[in-house]
Amino acid sequence: MLMVRNLLLAASVVLVEAQDNLGVAQGYTTFKTSAFNGQVVKQSQTLASLRSASSNFDFLPLDLISQLAANGVHHTGDITIRYRTSGTTAWTSIDSSTSRKAVTPLTTLGTNVVAGADIAATLGSNLPFKVTREWIAQGKDLALRFNITNTATSSIELGSLGLPIIINNIFTNRLATDTQDKCSLADPYIGLQAGFVRVSPLKGTGNALAVAPLGSTRFEAWRFLTEQSGNFGYQGQTFEGNYEWQIHSLAWAENEWKSATPWNTATSKSLKAGEVYSVGVRFLLADSVQGIEDVVSASGTPLAVGIPGYVVPADLTARLYLNYTAAVTSIDTGGAFTVTAPTSSGQAYKLVPTGQVWGRARVTIVYADGKEQTIHYFLPKATPSTLADLGKFFTTSAHFTNTSDPFNRAPSIMTYDRELNRIVDQDPRVWIAGLSDEGGTGAYLATAMKQFIQPKANEVSILDAFIHDTLVGTLQQNNTFGIVASAFFYDPTTLPTYPYDKSTDWTSWTSWTRDRAYTTRRAYNYIHPVATYWAMYRVARNYPSTSTNLRAEWPWYLSRAYNTTQYCLSNRAANCDYGLVGLMGETVLGSLLTDLQHENMSSEAAALETTMRYRATLWSTQAVPYGSEMAWDSTGQEGVYYWSDYFGFSATVAKTVGSVLGYMTTVPHWGWNGNARRYWDFVYGGKLRQVERQIHHYGSGLNSLPLLAWVEGNGGGGGGGAGEEEEELLYALRVGFAGNMAPLTNVDQEGFAAAAFHSFPELLRWDAYSGDYGPGFLGLALGQCVYIVSSSRYGDVVFGGNLVEESSNTTTVVVEPRDAVRRRVFVAELGLKVEISAGVLERVVFGRGSGSLELVVGAASTEDGLKATEVVVWVKEVGKVGTRFGVVDAVEGRGGWVVGLEGETTGVKIVES
Repeated sequence: MLMVRNLLLAASVVLVEAQDNLGVAQGYTTFKTSAFNGQVVKQSQTLASLRSASSNFDFLPLDLISQLAANGVHHTGDITIRYRTSGTTAWTSIDSSTSRKAVTPLTTLGTNVVAGADIAATLGSNLPFKVTREWIAQGKDLALRFNITNTATSSIELGSLGLPIIINNIFTNRLATDTQDKCSLADPYIGLQAGFVRVSPLKGTGNALAVAPLGSTRFEAWRFLTEQSGNFGYQGQTFEGNYEWQIHSLAWAENEWKSATPWNTATSKSLKAGEVYSVGVRFLLADSVQGIEDVVSASGTPLAVGIPGYVVPADLTARLYLNYTAAVTSIDTGGAFTVTAPTSSGQAYKLVPTGQVWGRARVTIVYADGKEQTIHYFLPKATPSTLADLGKFFTTSAHFTNTSDPFNRAPSIMTYDRELNRIVDQDPRVWIAGLSDEGGTGAYLATAMKQFIQPKANEVSILDAFIHDTLVGTLQQNNTFGIVASAFFYDPTTLPTYPYDKSTDWTSWTSWTRDRAYTTRRAYNYIHPVATYWAMYRVARNYPSTSTNLRAEWPWYLSRAYNTTQYCLSNRAANCDYGLVGLMGETVLGSLLTDLQHENMSSEAAALETTMRYRATLWSTQAVPYGSEMAWDSTGQEGVYYWSDYFGFSATVAKTVGSVLGYMTTVPHWGWNGNARRYWDFVYGGKLRQVERQIHHYGSGLNSLPLLAWVEGNGGGGGGGAGEEEEELLYALRVGFAGNMAPLTNVDQEGFAAAAFHSFPELLRWDAYSGDYGPGFLGLALGQCVYIVSSSRYGDVVFGGNLVEESSNTTTVVVEPRDAVRRRVFVAELGLKVEISAGVLERVVFGRGSGSLELVVGAASTEDGLKATEVVVWVKEVGKVGTRFGVVDAVEGRGGWVVGLEGETTGVKIVES
């Protein structure tokens, strides 16, 4: 199995038995609650194991604990502190993992305390405070409490107080099946006294874990813990590393983090002489990842649910549902929103952007019992403006026109450096300047997909010149269909006069020679050109006015996309490495196949089907079919889902959806909401090169596609299901839609799009390179849709549009689309998805009583955009056996219904036929 082979190759680390500073050899204290079976190391009283009592799944790496017992390795139950005494300004740092000594067990334990200790020995001597730690069986849950007592005669200030949250996220030296069965991933909601950590099993099914505040403990920041690389390649591709829950963070904010804008206002805690300060967390077992929010709410923690999410374009009204026992006393949006409170319990607050804030926005809620909650939003411009900015930026600032370039990269749309405000024409990772790999294609791929959504004549012309002069002439050399690994290379022998930057280190494996750069075997490199050809086919086909300005007719672009795909993937992927794994963005190959069918290119469609069936059949035989260049990855699932679903491999479909839900979550924070896990691609596509949890790397947009497709294929979570099924579908819709909106956040106010956002609290900024942004935008282009759902929990809700408030008639739902594409609508109650080939949806009217759908279609997406003279309306029915919908007063064609556009807008009515 390819995934297993890759894992062993990529993650081979020689294990050396670590020193047992933790005291593993002294054994464990076991405990039980109705939800958990656990073990605490006797000598250190840190948590060694936390198993679900029902499934026996362990959220901690007990199987590796002997290699994790050295000083400096953190465990749950450790604590980090920065403090200063009265009259001093410097902070003193201590960490219970640094130099371990046996802790002193408490002689008297309180009610339900399963283990307790004075941990002074492992914190160090001469401290002005005492720290005791208690493990408490709290009902069915487990709680961890620290009691800090000021033993000095004057006050002390705690400027940092951190609790490491350690889980089994170590993939190193594991087979793929073991990784799936044993490992978990953690994601934070940094929401003060409503904050919590989600811990999801990697396969996305079975019990999940939530770590919630104990009492009024704050969750102020999420800090990466620096440790030695040790036995498992810490802070590497197979072991992301460990984080801690920061209760207070002022000491970091004043020093290491002073250049960043924190998620929450940094605070400290002052203790008077003799004062005791108790803080801690609770461990809550959920039946599933979908049940995490319910157990958090049941624990007495305020819960917020935002629909459609926490990325709110300027013309969208957001809804916020708050669930807590205490009343809301104030909501502060920092000027970002106007807020309308609900008129009755259980209804949503309405948040309307004021237009005064662009980018990050923090909403602070105060409850009657004094608890504070922060919810983190991102406010881009209205999506048509965001896309217009992106298209303009990349076809001007990133437009490379130097025809004397010896690498023949002109004309093209190239990687851009936002710090230096210039095109990246050389980089030791040659693909970044070489228009290939994900890291070098982000700018041109995003530009191509922007034209598919919102074509503009001059931008289409620039893209067309790139296609004919550089994509065909340089990346596909000698008029073949192979794609070179990089147009740029480091080879002073071949180019002795080229001014390579002498301050750059050109000695690593990434600085390829010409021969290496011109290889054509990497399958991942083919999706970006195929998507570009396909996008231009759609523009040429659907906007006839472009035909006189393009160098070819629409069949040329469609055929080029087909032949490039088949060159790489046909004949069992003989021409490419990794051709038998899921490829990032290959949902576009599904669109290609559909268009071949619509254009009656039957032989090509049949051949492409044969190619894809072989791959999907292979995946159906594999326990973990998500192979990659990496040991573990979140990039193969999208392609595996698409073709497994297309060919009816239902078991593969189900486990793929589970896999995506294992690393893609929903929390009230724009950065982690719908964020598909990725933490190593800054090394390959960013300017700041380090392993770091990335916020809205391209995985967010791409991994949203299987979730959205699964929702659509199963009725949508409202009207198409009931009870648990409805909840699961609505959950997947929330996660998937959030991921699909994520690429909007990367685009700045002038249109530059960054590869990803740096999540480490000392940074909290966008990377300076455009890098590999493009695949995520491809996901947005293929996935954006207006979803109309009737939920038993939330009522009528819309993802990607505004409910028109004047529509008080409950038998009619009126929606104004506000998504980025504005060509698709899905109505869950009808099990119906409608897509138009061009133009823009301006209004959607769903007649609940009549079962009809009325659309108002505009000929152009923007005032200066190209205009369509007709549209094809594609209608897809799911969930209603025997039901077929048709378009009134239209003729069938191109696999749908052809409607002429008269004037600026045209009405389209869809009814059961």
